[in-house]
Amino acid sequence: MPPPVPEGLILPRAEALIRASGVDVRIGGTRAFYHLQHDYVQVPPPQSFFEPVNWHRTALHELGHSTGHPARLGRDLSGSFGSRKYAVEELVAEVASAFLCAALGIVPTVRHADYIGAWMDVLRNDDHAIVHAASQASKAADYLLGLLPDDAPVAGAAREAA
Repeated sequence: MPPPVPEGLILPRAEALIRASGVDVRIGGTRAFYHLQHDYVQVPPPQSFFEPVNWHRTALHELGHSTGHPARLGRDLSGSFGSRKYAVEELVAEVASAFLCAALGIVPTVRHADYIGAWMDVLRNDDHAIVHAASQASKAADYLLGLLPDDAPVAGAAREAA
């Protein structure tokens, strides 16, 4: 069992969104991922990240993947690592994470170079890939933000804590 997350490492508005999503978000381990078959997100503890913003960006990225589940928005998540489908889904999740961070008042960082390389191949080969990915990411972010309760902490408070 991982150690408990110290109070204040997860911004209240992000925590409210994660809770409202209904997705089983497990904090622990050393890798971040979304498990489609068992419908859960795994994210290492916030204290294992160099900066808190990176935990939030990562958690929201994985939550973005979870919106592709058939019970939610039903995107095609069948792509295997290195495939075009996989790269497109990574782009969708990363753009959704950026949208969610902006909506929650969290200033995100740029994603790792390995993803960017895969995105470049997709973007080079499909003039409409970014438009499609941004559309899917917008739907994912809107879906999740639509679940956020009205009494969730305000974005300004999240910005001050970041």
